[in-house]
Amino acid sequence: MYLFHSFSCSEAFILVVMAYDRYVAICLPLHYPVLMTPQTSAVLAASAWLTALFLPIPAVVQTSQMAFDSTVHIYNCFCDHLAVVQASCSDTTPQTFMGFCIAMVVSFLPLLLVLFSYAHILTSVLRINSQEGRSKAFSTCGSHLLVVGTYYSSIAIAYVAYRADLPLDFHIMGNVVYAILTPVLNPLIYTLRNKDIKAAITNISCPQEPKNKE
Repeated sequence: MYLFHSFSCSEAFILVVMAYDRYVAICLPLHYPVLMTPQTSAVLAASAWLTALFLPIPAVVQTSQMAFDSTVHIYNCFCDHLAVVQASCSDTTPQTFMGFCIAMVVSFLPLLLVLFSYAHILTSVLRINSQEGRSKAFSTCGSHLLVVGTYYSSIAIAYVAYRADLPLDFHIMGNVVYAILTPVLNPLIYTLRNKDIKAAITNISCPQEPKNKE
C-alpha cells in the first residue's frame, strides 16, 4: 500500500514540476537558463519525491492499526487504501476522512497548479504572431498535456467506480487503468517526441524500397 501510493503521489508532483518547467520555458524564455538551472531542477525533483515518500505514511500507519477479521477479502487488484479501510471492522470514518484529505492534496491541488500554469502558457502562446512559433510552443507541451490527461482521466474513472453503484468488474478495471495502463503509456507518449523513434516508426510502417545501384 505504501509503495503504490508513494509512486502515485510522485507522479502527480512530477507532473507539476514539468508544468512549471514548460511555464518558464514559454512565458519567461529569457529567464529560463537562470531559473531552471540543473541545481534547481534537481531540488524540484527531489522535493516532489520526498513529499511523495512522506505523505502516505500517516494513513498507512493508522490503517495497519485497524481491526480486521481473520479472513478479509479485498475486491481490488492491489492494496488500495480505501479498499482496505472498507474491509475493516473498526470505525472507518477517521481513516476515510484522512484518505479524502490526502487525495485532495495529491490530486486536486496538483491539478489546479497544472491548470494555472497552462492558463499562463495559453495566454503567452496566443500573443505569438507567427503560426510557426505557436506550433513550436504547442509541440513543446503536447506530450506533457497528453500524460496529464491520461493520468487525471484514469483517476476520475477510479473515483467514479468507487462512488457510483457500478458492477465490481467495472470498479476493478477502473483501478487497472489507473494503476497499470497509465504508467505503461507514459514512456510511449514521451518517446514519440524523439526524432529517432519517429524515424524508426515511419520506416516500419512505411518501408521504402532500396534504390537500385546503377
